[in-house]
Amino acid sequence: MRKSRGLAAVGACLLLAACGTTNENSGSGGGAQGAPERCGADGQYTIGMSQANVAEPYRQRMDDDIRAGAASVPQFTVNFADAAQDNSKQVEQVDNFITQQVDLLIISPNEATPLTAPVKRAYDKGIPVLVLDRKVDGDAYTSFIGADNVDIGRQAGEYFKTTLLPEGGKIGELRGLAGSTPARERHDGFMRGIQGSKIEIVAAQDGDWLRDKGQQQADAILKANPDIQAIYSHNDPMGEGARIAAANAGRPDLPITGIDGLPIESGGLKAVEAGRLSATFIYPTGGQEAIAAAKSILVDCRQVPKTQTLPTKLVTKDNAAATYAELNGGS
Repeated sequence: MRKSRGLAAVGACLLLAACGTTNENSGSGGGAQGAPERCGADGQYTIGMSQANVAEPYRQRMDDDIRAGAASVPQFTVNFADAAQDNSKQVEQVDNFITQQVDLLIISPNEATPLTAPVKRAYDKGIPVLVLDRKVDGDAYTSFIGADNVDIGRQAGEYFKTTLLPEGGKIGELRGLAGSTPARERHDGFMRGIQGSKIEIVAAQDGDWLRDKGQQQADAILKANPDIQAIYSHNDPMGEGARIAAANAGRPDLPITGIDGLPIESGGLKAVEAGRLSATFIYPTGGQEAIAAAKSILVDCRQVPKTQTLPTKLVTKDNAAATYAELNGGS
C-alpha cells in the first residue's frame, strides 16, 4: 500500500525522473500524472491486477505469468480481480483498487471505452497504470504492453491468401468480444492481408473469445453456408469450438486458424500439432513483461516505454512441436 516515506525519498525518486512518466505519456493533465509517490528497492509495493475474464485459458495463463514474475520480486504483492467479462464489475474493481491506494495497477480491459474513465482516474491519482493486451481509448496510462493485433490479423490474411486459399474462396470469421480492441484490430488486419485476393468473408459471428460460444456460432455459420472453405477464428478456443462444429457438420477437414498459441497441453500449439487447427499465431500474454515494467517503475525508479510491442510468429504443423518445446524452456 502507498505510505508516506518522507520528502527525501520522494525527492530522490523525482530526481531520478522516477518512475515512468514523461510529458509524452502523461495524458491530458501534465507530466506528474502516473508517477508513483514513492519508489526504491527498500519499499514494499501492492499491485492490483484487473483481469477481463479468467474463463479464457489465455487470461488464466496471463495471471499465472504475472504470479510467476512477481514471485521473483520480494517487494511485490499482487492482488487479482476477475471481471468475468462484465464491464461494470471491472469498473468497480478498478475503483476499489484506487480506494485501496495500490502502488501500481495492471489492467487487461474487457472492452476499451467503458474502462477508459476508471483507468484515467487511477492515472490521475498518481498510480502508474500498465494496460495489458487490450487497449483503452486515449493515452492516460503509463504503458501499453501487448502484441500488434493488426499485424497478426494481416499475417493471418496473408496465410489464407498464399497458403490456404490461393485461388480464393468463401470463408467464415469468428470474432472476439465486439467492444475489445483485439477483435476490431484482428479483423481490420485480416482484411488488409487478403487484399488483392478472391477470398470473401461470407459470414461473421461474435464468439466472445469462448470455446462453447465459438462452437455455437460456427455451427450457425456452417448451416447457413455449407460451402465455406475455411474459418478464421480470432483465438484458439473459438477455433477448437469450430472444429467440433465442423466435425458435426461432416466437415472434419475444414481448415481453421486461430490466434494465441499457448504453450500448454490444452493450448493452440498442441491443437496445431494434432491437426485440429491449421495454424495459429503466437500471442504473448505480457504477464512477465508487465512485472518487469512494474519493477522498473517501483523498485528501480526508472521510466518505461509508452508502448512495448511483443513478438509473434506463424505456427503450423511444421514448427508446432519445436515452438512448444522452445516456449517451455527447451532448445
